[in-house]
Amino acid sequence: MRRNSILKLALGCILSAAAAFTATDSQAVTPPRQVTPSGGGFAGVYGIQPADQAEFLSSPDAIKSAAASGAPTLLWETLEHGEKVECLDCIPLVAPLLYDSNAKTREIAAWWLRRRIFGVFGEGDVYQQTLQTLQTDSDPVRRSYAAYALGEFFASPGIAACATALVTDGDARVRSAAASALGRLNDDGGGALGKALSDSDPSVRLAALASAGRINSFSSVSALAALTTDTSGDVRRRALEVLDALDVTDALAPVTAAAQNDTDARVRAVACHALGTFGNSSVLPVLQNLAQNDPDPFVQDQANIAIRRL
Repeated sequence: MRRNSILKLALGCILSAAAAFTATDSQAVTPPRQVTPSGGGFAGVYGIQPADQAEFLSSPDAIKSAAASGAPTLLWETLEHGEKVECLDCIPLVAPLLYDSNAKTREIAAWWLRRRIFGVFGEGDVYQQTLQTLQTDSDPVRRSYAAYALGEFFASPGIAACATALVTDGDARVRSAAASALGRLNDDGGGALGKALSDSDPSVRLAALASAGRINSFSSVSALAALTTDTSGDVRRRALEVLDALDVTDALAPVTAAAQNDTDARVRAVACHALGTFGNSSVLPVLQNLAQNDPDPFVQDQANIAIRRL
């Protein structure tokens, strides 16, 4: 009985080895599957990818239907998959979405429109209409949406239009949108962003600060330091963050004063971080005092971190 079991086990091992050898030999002579896309049509793009797993392209009819539906998620998906679909008939349906109440819808509508070869940037087309809306529309909400759209179009005529609106428009919502648009356009509007730092509305000052920290070249760095004593704690904190990001070492004195004297612990913490960025060891006694005596633990932590960076 035991001998039979051993024989059966040995026979099983031999058969398994033979099967493995046969499989290996079969693999050696079977050519590999083609996985690199080649040729034309679907296979030329996706290779052996199953059709139901491949990215789909939106048809012009799908874009029109989604634009007319008003369903945000359907619209976003359809326009995203229609990035390179040229459809002149779709443009009049997508263009009004620049003024939709949903910010994401406005953004993706501008994203899709700016990729059109025809029908958007020509004489009297969507882009010129958007410029006209910002300049003349009686509704400040529509003007603000037009400013945001100009920022998303990434076209240079929008710079002058947004700069003008930032300085002259009577509605803070429009000025704030224009400031944000200049950040998207990577331009300070010939100094308009700098002027907006002293705007009467804190939302405009905050939008200008956000754009100042984003663009490649901000021409009014000296105006940032004045905002470290702004009446709004959010503005003071954001101004310090921008001074920190731009490494404005000339602002050492007002930043040090903010670290010591500001009534908002968040502002003091950001000021400590900026002092660490500046790397000037003359503020070491100030930071040591804050690390030991500031009433807020987070400020103490930021002061200690800054000390280690000096």
